[in-house]
Amino acid sequence: MRIDIEPDSSTAPYEQVKLQILDQVRDGRLIAGTKLPTVRALAEQLGLAANTVAKSYRELEALGAIETRGRLGSFVAASGDASAGVAAQAATEYVATVRGLGLSDDMARSLVEAAIRGA
Repeated sequence: MRIDIEPDSSTAPYEQVKLQILDQVRDGRLIAGTKLPTVRALAEQLGLAANTVAKSYRELEALGAIETRGRLGSFVAASGDASAGVAAQAATEYVATVRGLGLSDDMARSLVEAAIRGA
């Protein structure tokens, strides 16, 4: 597993770690069951604080991309990257919310596009 942190990036280091691991899961470089380095080992390797890597791992676990097995460590989850499913659920909830508010589909799209531009 290779991760490169760009210190001058506007993206926070924990986010860089998370996104690079997700990319490797998505493109098959990290397959289900692959053991990830410990938080401490990866932090040392990258020159980051352990809490920074721990935050990345927590977010990856919340997305369903990795699973932590206590003292055994962290592994790529059997389901791999579940972020598309999480995003689909969020989109469904968003549509229900905006329709419940009586907004048109065009307005809902405009709001999403504005949010993407502002992110």
